[in-house]
Amino acid sequence: MEIDNKPHIATKFPLADVNFMTYYDPPTQVSMTEHKLRVQDMEAILRAVDAPYLEQIAYPPKTVGMKDGTKILVKQATRADAPEVLKAIRLYIDVNKDFYDIVAWRTYAEVLAWKMYRIKDHYLLLGIQDDQLVGVVNARMWNRNLGISLHTMSFKRGMDVGPALYFAKMEYAFDYLGATEWWATFESYIGLRIMGTEWAPKQKPFPEMQHELGGSRIFYTTKEDWDNFVKKKYARYIGERPAPKDLLSKAEKFKIPMKADV
Repeated sequence: MEIDNKPHIATKFPLADVNFMTYYDPPTQVSMTEHKLRVQDMEAILRAVDAPYLEQIAYPPKTVGMKDGTKILVKQATRADAPEVLKAIRLYIDVNKDFYDIVAWRTYAEVLAWKMYRIKDHYLLLGIQDDQLVGVVNARMWNRNLGISLHTMSFKRGMDVGPALYFAKMEYAFDYLGATEWWATFESYIGLRIMGTEWAPKQKPFPEMQHELGGSRIFYTTKEDWDNFVKKKYARYIGERPAPKDLLSKAEKFKIPMKADV
């Protein structure tokens, strides 16, 4: 195959379909026919760099009372926490009950992507009882005005961990990062019943508008709804600040569950 009496680059790639060619001759003379790329240069293109305000505005840790009379510490995770969090999530990957498996797989992928800088403006909050990890929640900021809920996982059922942590990630978006709207969606019946119904979010038109998590329905809460309804009805989840130093110290080396609590 020749063009202007010169071998076309497609001859070097005999399996290429010339009708849908992704190899093109340069439109001008070139001094080098091959260029090497350093992985550091490619990483600069691929890395999802977080917006500066996420580093500037940290989530202040707090304690929240549970149904059994105990308290959990809610704190923001760092990427150094990701390996242990991933181990905890992995316990639920094969649990074919209450949608634990799909939630675990998706949450695992999101936390791993965050660890490897492949998801933008993501944050992860931890629920820790004494030194035991009892739950995780994550979300990301689409921009300064819009928070996108991703997942909520409770590792200790019957304590109210899930709703308390869900409240915390909304609190971070609205009260600290300055969001004016929150978009959520739900995979499980439990999540839909509690946060998707009892917390009274509205719905965007579907399928005209779809959540980035699987193209599902968008359940949204405005800052006005948050201030005038959610925070008032669920004031018990506001908790107490500052968090005690001894609990913060214990939480630095939290332990993960030994098995899935389902």
